[in-house]
Amino acid sequence: MNRLLARIADFIRETDKLLLSLCVFSSLYGCLAVFTSTRYLHTSRPFLVQLISLVLGVTAAVVISVFDFETFLRRWYLFAALGVIPVILTFFFGFAPGGTDDKAWLDFGFTTFQPSELLKICFIVTFSTHLNKVKKEINKPKYLIPLCIHGAFPVLLIHFQGDDGTAVVFLFMFVCMMWAAGVSWKYFVAAFSVLLISSPLIYFFVMNEDQRSRIIHILDIESDIKGATYQQYYGRMALANGGFFGQGLFKGRLTQVGYVPEGQNDFIFVSIGEELGFLGCLAVLILLAAICLRTVRIARICQKDAGKYICIGFFGMIFSQIIINVGMCIAVLPVIGVTLPFFSAGGTSLLCLFLGVGLVLNVDKHRHSRTIYLHD
Repeated sequence: MNRLLARIADFIRETDKLLLSLCVFSSLYGCLAVFTSTRYLHTSRPFLVQLISLVLGVTAAVVISVFDFETFLRRWYLFAALGVIPVILTFFFGFAPGGTDDKAWLDFGFTTFQPSELLKICFIVTFSTHLNKVKKEINKPKYLIPLCIHGAFPVLLIHFQGDDGTAVVFLFMFVCMMWAAGVSWKYFVAAFSVLLISSPLIYFFVMNEDQRSRIIHILDIESDIKGATYQQYYGRMALANGGFFGQGLFKGRLTQVGYVPEGQNDFIFVSIGEELGFLGCLAVLILLAAICLRTVRIARICQKDAGKYICIGFFGMIFSQIIINVGMCIAVLPVIGVTLPFFSAGGTSLLCLFLGVGLVLNVDKHRHSRTIYLHD
């Protein structure tokens, strides 16, 4: 008993309590937002799923933080299988919940699971391992090209699955981790130039009609309020209703009748804005910014390169989702189905986010531990 209490005391002393508290408080705020934005459905299931996922997620984060992260890196192949196999299964047994077109979920009967969320965390582990092995010669083409193939794999896999929003998040994670690993800025300039030159080809020959329509109509939200801009039109109206202080919890005129499309999921920022106003949205952004900054701080003070890559990978994941989601909600970016971390409804998303939090806590706790060579 004394040994158990001693271990608990050590965990409390060594864990980054600020990061964990920020994530838990954000999730509780998200649970409240999910509850109020689904009240019109007369069911508490989304709220209960979110709450249970929070408890499971925090528990998983604590367990993950106990082990040395280098133990995970040595077993990168297990994470590769854990991340890729469930995604491949969606091509054969995929399930599309109501309101979505992508068969990106697996249906277990009692619940559904979105494998791409787990793949994000597994990619952080496998790509950090890869970067750590070639870090001294990373700018040599014979090492850089395999890294690019590694990074392109999840992007293309999720693209062919039909979830281009998540594919963009993977791309951003890849870029952030490559930058943190010291890839020359010349490669980034070259890649951006190629992307810029090829953008017309991507627009006309890669994007489908629906994707092109969403980009065109973003310039005029009111041009197709029954089609491509339906979500953003009513989302912008709900934000305007909220004003500075909001209409009050459970009192949003559009939120409480379900007129905010996906108001508990992709557009939860809008639901918060209508009921809690600009101040409620500002609180969301402050919390998420604090999580991002804390993660970057842990990356900076970590003495091990692999630990830095893990933290920056997690940062890239949540930062890109924040930018894209808020951009969708305020109608400056097209709707591509990206959720708001720690706030949007989704048990898989919240649970996997806390797996990532556990990795970052792990890095912080073991940043001074002895070096273990991954190739041994």
